[in-house]
Amino acid sequence: MAAIISNAVDFNVDDLYIDLRGSVGRKLFLKCEGFNFAGSVKLKAATEMVKAKERAGELVPGATLIESSSGNMGVALSLVAASHGYRFVCVTDVRCTPAAIRLMKALGSEVRVITEPDPEDGYLGARLAHVRSLCAENQDYVWLNQYANEGNWMGHYRTTAPEIAKAFPMLDVLFIGTGTTGTLMGCANYFREHRPSVTIVAVDAMGSVTFGAPSGRRLIPGLGTSVRPGILDTAYVDDVVHVSETETIRTCHRLVSRGFLFGGSTGTVVSGALAWMAENQVAEDTTAVAISPDFGSNYLETVYDEEWLARSYGVDVLPEQ
Repeated sequence: MAAIISNAVDFNVDDLYIDLRGSVGRKLFLKCEGFNFAGSVKLKAATEMVKAKERAGELVPGATLIESSSGNMGVALSLVAASHGYRFVCVTDVRCTPAAIRLMKALGSEVRVITEPDPEDGYLGARLAHVRSLCAENQDYVWLNQYANEGNWMGHYRTTAPEIAKAFPMLDVLFIGTGTTGTLMGCANYFREHRPSVTIVAVDAMGSVTFGAPSGRRLIPGLGTSVRPGILDTAYVDDVVHVSETETIRTCHRLVSRGFLFGGSTGTVVSGALAWMAENQVAEDTTAVAISPDFGSNYLETVYDEEWLARSYGVDVLPEQ
């Protein structure tokens, strides 16, 4: 039977997985979360946070939403705002891909781009300070604050985690990339309650302070933070892997050589999963799943652009084919 929708947020493919054995040589299943009109896993959290505000009576027709985002959440909230009749202001920074900025504007959003990082808290700190400033100037703005909003992880508790549990009843290990940690905490809470034997491995970017590592340069948006998210509870996480951006890029190009065009976050998660499985000598019959947040079309001018790569990381970032 044909699927018929009337609202853009009502479409999402939730049961597509890729067997990566032919691409990376290990038994690893990749859950693809990019098949919706926002193009990423963030649509689930965006929808949940907005619905919660509506239930609480904090959103009225014509209201203005505001949020800090490195890209995907901004696009997702642009879509939700457009479909619900709200205005949306996204505060991002210079690392946001040009494609994501154009998409947000096409959906009717106002985009503010922060060009200077906070001396201590980096670009995220500067973005959050600008959000607070705009909220002080505009009392009618509704800040969702995805970094501290329980709806961020509850969206994945209700959807992403049970989808994986249904598809893989014998799941052993789940790898989840960490940005705001919404996907991580939603899945970790669910499996702690319903399948505590599943090992939850967080994959973070080198240079991210989320799990206490020192702050460092990060050019690829999506994973990692310069301010620890308020919703993170490390008690639910069994292990953490940090991935360099060089390895992220190489994994993206390894996957695209097999026809799979994924975003930088996916490259990080897959790279981290492979490193963790190798270090822990994971048995061949282990059932492991990684979550892919988005596809690579927004990264054609960065991760998949040779000039940008050479300028940002040096000419040797990609090994000779």
